[in-house]
Order: sequence, then C-alpha cells, then structure tokens
Amino acid sequence: MTTTPALTTSSGDLPSSIPAATRAWFLEQRPTGQPTTSDFAIREVPLADLEDGQILVVNEFLSVDPYMRGRMSAKKSYIDPYEVGAAMDGPAVGRVLASRADGFRAGDHVFHGLGWREHAVLDAAAVFKVDPTLAPLSTYLGVLGVTGVTAYIGIERFAEISDGETVYVSGAAGAVGSVAGQIAKLKGAGRVIGSAGSDEKVAQLVEQFGFDAAFNYKTRPIAEQLAEAAPEGIDVFFDNVGGEALEAAIGALNIHARVVLSGMVSQYNDEPVTGPRNLWNLSVTRSKLVTFMVTEELDLQPRFLEEAAGWLATGELRSQETTVEGFENTLDAYFAMMRGENTGKMIVRL
Repeated sequence: MTTTPALTTSSGDLPSSIPAATRAWFLEQRPTGQPTTSDFAIREVPLADLEDGQILVVNEFLSVDPYMRGRMSAKKSYIDPYEVGAAMDGPAVGRVLASRADGFRAGDHVFHGLGWREHAVLDAAAVFKVDPTLAPLSTYLGVLGVTGVTAYIGIERFAEISDGETVYVSGAAGAVGSVAGQIAKLKGAGRVIGSAGSDEKVAQLVEQFGFDAAFNYKTRPIAEQLAEAAPEGIDVFFDNVGGEALEAAIGALNIHARVVLSGMVSQYNDEPVTGPRNLWNLSVTRSKLVTFMVTEELDLQPRFLEEAAGWLATGELRSQETTVEGFENTLDAYFAMMRGENTGKMIVRL
C-alpha cells in the first residue's frame, strides 16, 4: 500500500491510504462471432501516482452496453476499438478516494469512462460529479445517464413527434427502449407500441412503462404482430435492433414517417441479417431515416437532465435496472445483456 500527501479523507469509511494496484478486465483476443470467456481475462495492474489535476476513484457501479461489442472488433466504427492485451473501459460511477484536483475531495461521487476495473486514476476534466441525494447512483448509468440521454435525443430531436402519432419501439424493454417509449408518450405520441423478447417483458412494457401495446417478437413474425398492434400504420420507428424489426417497421410506415436508428443489436455479433429488403418503401412513403451520435448532440443534455429529474420526481418516468453483483461477474452481466436477459439498464454493482 502507498500513500500520497495529496490524499483527502472524511469522517466516513474512506481509507487513509490508497492501493498500489487494482484489478481490470482485459481483452485477450478479438472475438469471432459471439464473444466467449476465453476472449477476456482479469489482471492486476499498477495504479499510477496522482499528478496535479487528477483524482483516484473506487468504482461502485459499472455499465455494460451493446456498443461494447463493436469495440471488441478491429473494424472501423464511431469509437476506437479496444486494444488486444489492454484494459477495457466503459461508463462507471465511483467515489473519490484521493484528489489532487481543485473542486474534488474524498467522498465525492463522480461519473466517468474508466469502468471494467475496480479503481481508476482520472483527469478531473474527464469526469463530472453526481449527487446521490437527488437519485440513486446507479441511475446515472441508466435513466439519467448515457442511455437516458440517448433516448431523449432520439425522440426530442429526430422523431419530431406530433400529437396523436403512433410510435413503435424495438428492443423496448432495454435500457434505451424503455425510456424512449415513455418519453415519446410524454412528448405527445397518441399510441406507443413496443416489442420485446419474452411475455414477462411484454407485460412490463404495458403495466410498468405505460406502453399502449406490446408483443413478443419471438412468438410470431414481427410484421404480422405490428400490423395487429398498429392497423393504421406507424409514424415513428425508434429502432434498437435492426434486421427483421427494421424491415417490418419500414413496411408499416405512414406518409412522411420518421425512422430513428439508435442501435442494431441484431448485427453486433456479425449474425446473418434478415432484411431490410423493402427500403423502397421509404421513398414510397416519403419517409425520413436518420441516425445520430450522442456525443454530437450533447447540447440537449442540460434540458434532458432538467426534464428527466422532474419526470422521475412525479413518477411520469419510470426506470428499472437489472443488477449483477461483483466485479468478477462483469463479463457474465455483459453476456446476459447481449442475450436480452435484462429489463431496463444492466448494472454491475461492486
């Protein structure tokens, strides 16, 4: 154990010294198709001494997300891939153990991007404080975090919902989809429909998240069930899945509809893809298909936080998390999330 003169302490249970090393998940090799446990390993790594402007954080909650599958591959994407033989990273919330940065002291809670490890040395400019008295810390990785703002941006900026319109959300029981459907309703949608992968999730969409209708995409063709749920067609499709769901939605578009591509989880493991084979219908209906990158739209984040905090306080916006306990189980949480076994945000609690 080593200590640093810059260490700050409080009257709580913070230690008076800091560890010299921590554990982190490493990418051992690039997965082919669906990742397996042999592609990853936990290793101990040294922690650098704090420099001016840096803080040491002990992580308390880690996020696992679909986009991470793309980072495991070498192909070009909107974010740099993980390096083979190097520690992985991702969103996390933790508590400051030591600080050599103005404005941060031991005991503060922060959101940052060095998850998949137990401790992290960070530049203070790369983190922001979160308030555990306003909302549980885990929500800053979910409904108040990247997934929540993703849903908000997609609906508020790109869905362009008019009062009374019909919205269909695929992957609707997931972290982004469950929030997108609720925000669509709050922004004036007349009818919100969701698809999910189990009867239990379908019931939760209607009973907990306030969707007007939902169906299990595994039981019958999506196009058939969507036609029953939206016999007059759909005006907005918020897509987290791609493949069959996207093809079905394109076939159900009304005139001047909008398709918002948020994710393509059906393709993240390079599986064979069904459709869409009907792109011409975008032209027939004069519909718009858009995609976006959250980091390019963060001018909406302050408004999102203000509105979302208000909706949470009144109960108009509900969130649910699936929590896996223990750092050693981070990879299991990721696998379960990719299999669709979570409802709402998948969180790892350390």
